[in-house]
Amino acid sequence: MTQAGVAVATAGLTKRFGDQAAVDGIDLHVPYGAVYGFLGPNGSGKTTTIRMLLGLVHASAGEIRVLGSPIPSASSRVLPRVGSLVEGPAFHPYLSGRANLTRLDAADKYVDPATSRARIDAALERVDLLSAARKRYRAYSLGMRQRLAIAAALLTPRDLLVLDEPTNGLDPQGTREVRSLIASLAADGATVLVSSHLLSEVEQVCSHLGILRQGRLVAQGSVREVQSGSQPVAEVVTTAIDEAADVLRRLGMIDVSVTATGVRAVPGDVEPERIVDALVAAGVGVRGFSVTAPSLEDLFVSLTGEGFDVSR
Repeated sequence: MTQAGVAVATAGLTKRFGDQAAVDGIDLHVPYGAVYGFLGPNGSGKTTTIRMLLGLVHASAGEIRVLGSPIPSASSRVLPRVGSLVEGPAFHPYLSGRANLTRLDAADKYVDPATSRARIDAALERVDLLSAARKRYRAYSLGMRQRLAIAAALLTPRDLLVLDEPTNGLDPQGTREVRSLIASLAADGATVLVSSHLLSEVEQVCSHLGILRQGRLVAQGSVREVQSGSQPVAEVVTTAIDEAADVLRRLGMIDVSVTATGVRAVPGDVEPERIVDALVAAGVGVRGFSVTAPSLEDLFVSLTGEGFDVSR
């Protein structure tokens, strides 16, 4: 595997449960300094992949390198430099936020106990929970609980943060809080791999994407690179929907579909001027016409065959 400039790399990574391949031969490349959005519908293999990267699950086949070292053989050396949030935070509800972090820090054999209080204060301040440090965890909102979990991952300096669905179950305010925190961590130089099925999360914070479908990686690269691999879409706003659709098909356009306001299709090599001329010549009243790059939602649906949650 090529390692230069790559914080996380896999080659042929596979995980089978019996005859079922939950992860099927994927080659991940997460550049240093990136916010990498690891995307896919629920059940596509994202969490299983993350658990293999962290040495929590053994791969059936393939190679893994994290921060330049092989996993799991170098896990004890590498994982102290990796912070993670996998499958939701788990804390003692009757303890305060600070007390929960103190217990976690005391269990870490790699840290200096003499610096514990200073590091816990710094982590709480980083996630804007210092003022709520004495409040019991059970009184925390969902957003505060997620931020405390991220604070736990920041008790020591981390080169890589791996966050599995960090905004899952949060209200819009909690989502904004976590998203802002991810952006600030990346701005300070950390590499962040964030697994998600929320498009708004990806569009606003991620610099790179990996899209998983049924255990297979179907697209990967910078956001610009992934979007550039998709074809532009022409949309006609008209009340003569059937007639317009017939015209677009006769022109050789593909994926012709009806929308709430008209018809859309992939023009291919057909020039926009020719499309409009053909519509007018056929007597179709054109109220609006545009050719645009497909949205991330359109791209994901075309790659995975499934819709994504875009509500947050």
